[in-house]
Amino acid sequence: MTGSGSEILLPRRKRRRRSNWRGLVYIAPAMALVIVFFIMPVLFTGWMSLHNWPLMGASRWIGFNNYVRMANDTRFMTALNFTAYYTVIVTIAIFAIAFPLAIFVEKERQFVGAYRTIIFLPVVVGLATASLLWVWLANVDSGFIGPALKALGLVEKSPNLLATFDTAFLTIVVMVVWKIAGFTMIILLTGLQAIPSELTEAARIDGAGRWQRFRHLTLPLMRKTIALALIVSVTGSILAFDQFYIMTSGGPQNKMISVVYYIFNQSFVSFNLGYGAALSIVLLAILMAISIVQLWLLRVGEERP
Repeated sequence: MTGSGSEILLPRRKRRRRSNWRGLVYIAPAMALVIVFFIMPVLFTGWMSLHNWPLMGASRWIGFNNYVRMANDTRFMTALNFTAYYTVIVTIAIFAIAFPLAIFVEKERQFVGAYRTIIFLPVVVGLATASLLWVWLANVDSGFIGPALKALGLVEKSPNLLATFDTAFLTIVVMVVWKIAGFTMIILLTGLQAIPSELTEAARIDGAGRWQRFRHLTLPLMRKTIALALIVSVTGSILAFDQFYIMTSGGPQNKMISVVYYIFNQSFVSFNLGYGAALSIVLLAILMAISIVQLWLLRVGEERP
């Protein structure tokens, strides 16, 4: 009996080994892409951050001096503060627009497909293209926004929306919300459609109002979807570059320089590639920490009774 049992186990082990090797073969292309296009560049960037690495000439080992320099770099701290401020404002604005839109297009009604398409259309426009479009729209002479405000009687003359910090920042926020809200709406829409209609109907029969159903049923069941949309929005906002570079060139008065914009200036304008690499590593660590905290908060919320 023992001999026959071991004979049965051997083929099973062989099948498991074959299955494991087969699985490795299937994921090998994806692993290769991750290694070549993510892990190796990150490792090389970390190596660069430990050197004085000019654009021309030989690099020189300096250890952690770039990171020490970063702690005393007031311009980097200013860029970090501005990026955090921009991230909070843009994320709140996107969710404030995308969530009502997702609720609006979630129910089957006439022309709902057209509504979804129209709202999603700006997403397919590249961010650089959208920034150039809004530069034209905000132009004081040939644009559309200034003359429209003047025609509505809101202003006496067409304003230069990109000339001051407040109006330029508001213009960029509106552009980003116009560009990204449709994508966030689609993510939230998938979460809304995944909620069983039986639960909503049972809550309605029990006398729960719209706000009660939204607060006690919709939001808890959409926790993972909201977390995904939040991580995508926060990550994209922290990595913002195109809109500030194209629309304002970091102005006015260098008040709209994001962290990525500052890394770009250090790396490809001042040619401090080693310092730019150190800034990139710190930014990657910040993104990872924020994502981990968001996922941890999601898990804590699920464990609550």
